[in-house]
Amino acid sequence: MTQPHVESHKPRMNLFELAPDVYRAMRTLDRAARKGVDPALAELVKIRASQLNHCAYCLDMHIKDARAAGESEQRIYFLSAWEEAHGYYTEQERAALALTEAITVLTDGFVPDEVYERAANHFEEAELAQLISLVLVINSWNRIAVTCRTTPGTYRPGQHNGSA
Repeated sequence: MTQPHVESHKPRMNLFELAPDVYRAMRTLDRAARKGVDPALAELVKIRASQLNHCAYCLDMHIKDARAAGESEQRIYFLSAWEEAHGYYTEQERAALALTEAITVLTDGFVPDEVYERAANHFEEAELAQLISLVLVINSWNRIAVTCRTTPGTYRPGQHNGSA
């Protein structure tokens, strides 16, 4: 069996060393966005957005954090096909994942009213605002890590080294 050709991607830069004020601002924004969001749900949202954005560094980080927090392997494995994985995610989690996808993949159009309303039916307005903020922040982290080609595989749970 032959190995597929995999192009080597060397890190381009450490944006946060070169723009430390941006790093501090992102960390502050990240902490603010997580307030009041269930930590297990937050990790599911971060993993799903990172899958959609093809961010290996953030996938590595948030899968490790989810495991460290006690998330089941099956729920992590099935996340890319959550719509088909009936019985593994609550209706609230499914609404949050649908909203995460709609916000993350804006090339498909605007966030549909039915997706927004579904989430609004499962979250109080302040909780929904926090969830939307969380999705916005993980998308920003993803774009930084993908653009700078941050090397996956180095993160250890409880460690924050450039992404949140």
